[in-house]
Amino acid sequence: MNRSPLHDLHARHGARFVDFGGWEMPVRYASVIAEHRAVRSSAGLFDVTHLGRFRLGGSGARPALDRLLSNDLARIEPGKTQYTMILNDEGGIVDDLIVWWRSADEYWVLPNAANHDRVMAAFSEEPGCEIEDLRPTTVMVALQGPEAIAAFERVLGAAPGRFRTADAMFAGHEVQMAGTGYTGERGGEICINTESADQLVTALVETGVTLCGLGARDTLRLEAGLPLWGADIDETTTPLEAGLGYAVALDHDFVGREALATQKASGITRRLVGFVMEGRGVPRHGYGVRTASGGGSVTSGNISPVLDTGVGLAYVSPPPRLGEAIEVEIRTRMVPATIVKPPFYKR
Repeated sequence: MNRSPLHDLHARHGARFVDFGGWEMPVRYASVIAEHRAVRSSAGLFDVTHLGRFRLGGSGARPALDRLLSNDLARIEPGKTQYTMILNDEGGIVDDLIVWWRSADEYWVLPNAANHDRVMAAFSEEPGCEIEDLRPTTVMVALQGPEAIAAFERVLGAAPGRFRTADAMFAGHEVQMAGTGYTGERGGEICINTESADQLVTALVETGVTLCGLGARDTLRLEAGLPLWGADIDETTTPLEAGLGYAVALDHDFVGREALATQKASGITRRLVGFVMEGRGVPRHGYGVRTASGGGSVTSGNISPVLDTGVGLAYVSPPPRLGEAIEVEIRTRMVPATIVKPPFYKR
């Protein structure tokens, strides 16, 4: 099983570990709820070294990005980041990912952990692409929360703007950053060489940043209404069904475009929606849901530590209206809930 270069640091701080896609990663330290609330109130730090990342360059880089990804890089410019997806021919989501457009001819592609090899292989097959796998030589951490920017500036002397890339120096080594994350909070992600990673994380913790595990990362992303690949989206779901049409640019040719154009013209028959529980109960993945005209199943659900009630995402057919009543089957009970537009938590 893979281990982060920060594994010993996590162990010193009392981390509980879990197998996450073949990586032994911290799931929590003290408690998931305490770590969740630390991110919402101040700042938290997550080791996300398991996530995919590779450098993409060469004469074929831009054509490959245009052909393989659903979004259009022409919408942004060097120094910015973009959320996008790689699809199959049927429009299903092979992976959702982030592109860091670092300079005119250098891109970083950041897939989900489970899809790193597959996405990197797809780009390797494109002509003129030069690829460097960054996982073996780097550590990635995410610094998130209302006090995250101040922590960036105290330790690194700079902070990335929202959805922008930035560089800094730490202990004589280059640090790459981007104003991205998976919690709904300000902050960013930091990539640094493995030799300096322990020193950097220690410096951030000494400023008062809370170490957080992947358990809190999941409850935070759910409160923010962000889909999880493998649970809420996968190769059987399309961006239109998942409400991710903003990351699709049908005015350029890409793998899966024809299928999406057909689906858009005919209309979707199901949609991923958010709901808030009105009755007591914890919605979980796989629980059935029922509306006046149809139904479906929960893909993500939990108790919101901030709202103190159950929230979730579910595919429902036919697509319901905002404010429509829904029932969630929890064990043998049908518990009332209401369709809402995520995010569930708004600062």
